[in-house]
This record gives sequence, structure tokens and C-alpha cells, in this order.
Amino acid sequence: MTGRIAPGPRGRGPIAWPELAIAWLGGIGLQLQQPVLWAQPVYAALVVAGLALAVLGRRSAALAAIGVAALAFAATGWRAAERLAETLPPALVGQDLVVTGVVADLPRASAQGLRFVFEVERAERLGQRVRVPERVSLGWYGDRGDAAPLPDLRAGQRWRLPVRLRPPHGTLNPKGFDLELWLFAQRIRASGHVRVRAEAPAAQLPDPRAHPVQRLRQDLRDAIESRVADPAAAGVLAALAVGDQAAIDRDDWDLFRATGVAHLMSISGLHVTMFAWLAGAAIGALWRRGGRLM
Repeated sequence: MTGRIAPGPRGRGPIAWPELAIAWLGGIGLQLQQPVLWAQPVYAALVVAGLALAVLGRRSAALAAIGVAALAFAATGWRAAERLAETLPPALVGQDLVVTGVVADLPRASAQGLRFVFEVERAERLGQRVRVPERVSLGWYGDRGDAAPLPDLRAGQRWRLPVRLRPPHGTLNPKGFDLELWLFAQRIRASGHVRVRAEAPAAQLPDPRAHPVQRLRQDLRDAIESRVADPAAAGVLAALAVGDQAAIDRDDWDLFRATGVAHLMSISGLHVTMFAWLAGAAIGALWRRGGRLM
């Protein structure tokens, strides 16, 4: 394998994968500079043009690079426009809704209650079906006069929940955490809270065994928390083992930032776990092949 995919123009040689990769990244970078997105049909037309140029580029390195860059530009803009179009209708803001769906991630417990990502399968208002964003962030709090105590919420469970939703908002501070950008990256286009009442109870539905990876992550996190007496140490271990950064206290995050090791929790934690798995597998394989070791 030489990393080359097609003959290039006479005198230039074949077109290389690195050239196309640079063109792809260049197209994405150019689109990210757009102050305002174009209409989705414009991006769709640009996707077609990019594909055509990429096909013609089998005979021209320049055309291939331009086609790949155009394709990356259009695909990125199309996805962004599609996500921005998934908004909560103004008429449904703050209204009592009933949503049916699946807990899509590890619930985060706090002194106030639970916070979790919910994938909506169906939404209703006054018995009529309505459209809401597919992924929403919900809080389930115990101090709002709910009719029942908080449940043992697990990733992958299906629920029918009475909720109130609003568009995602966050404070904008210089050099601070951009909550709206983070929610956008996570495909969360609305937030709200569960509002359980006597006339509108929450109900757990038959379990489809969805999100098996998230179920396993929650089981491992719970096992760590049950076996490690120090909550702070348990939070750090959970972050390193399963990438659950929410298990780390805010004071600990401030300490990690001040000492310059916050990246170990936010980026390197899963790398540590992956290396531990690989090292364990390698040592186990060598052990089984060594008579003296056995």
C-alpha cells in the first residue's frame, strides 16, 4: 500500500490520501468560519457538485482536492443547519407535555436530584402528538412537590414522563464554559424538568435493553462508588475508568485546573483504561505461555 488512490495529471503522479485529507480538513475549517449558515438546499447542491468534482478528479489532482473540500464544506454545513432546525416550537415552551423515550446516558446525581439525557420517541400535549427535539436534557428533582420519591434511574430504561421544556440556554462568560455550545455538540436541543403530579405520574415502560454500553458504564460506576469509601477518590476512579466526569466534585475540578492536570480527567482517562486493558491482555497472554510463571 502506497497511500495513493488514482492516477493524477500528466507529470504529477497519482493523487495521495494525505492531499485529500488536507483538502477535507480545509473544507471543514472554511465552513466553521461562516457567520451565518446557508439554506440546506444550497448545501445539498454543493454536496452533489463536490461528488462530481471528486469523480472527475481521478484525472486531475486539483479537481479532486476541490471536490473533496467542497464535499466537506457542504456536509458540515448541512449537518449544522439540520441540527439548528431541530428546535422546540415556541408554543410548547413551558407547557405540560408527556414524553416517551429512553434514558440515553448515565444519570448524574446531586443534592437536588437527578440530571439525565432523554431520547424522545413520542411527545404529547393534551392527548395530541407534538414535535419536540429528539434529545433533551431533563432534571428530576425531589423538592418540587412530586407525588413519588426519585426512582433508581438507569441508562437504557424506557419511561413515560410528564415534563416541561425550554430552549437550551447558558451563561456566556469570557473564557468560561460554553454550555450552549456543549449542548449543541451533544445534540441536545431542549432542556427541562420532570413534573410528576397525582394526575400526571411517571411510568417505567417495558425495557428494550437499549444502550448496552451506557448500561455497562453505569454498572461499573456504581460498583466503584459502592467499593470506594472516599467519594472524591471514587469520582476520580469513575472518571478514569468509564469517562464519567460528572462524578468529580466541583472543588476537585478547581484543584485539577489549578495544578494543570484537568486534561487527565477530561481526555486521558479513557486512554488510561484502554492501556490498562491492553497491558492486562498482554501480561495474561505471556503468563499462560510460561510454564514457570504458572
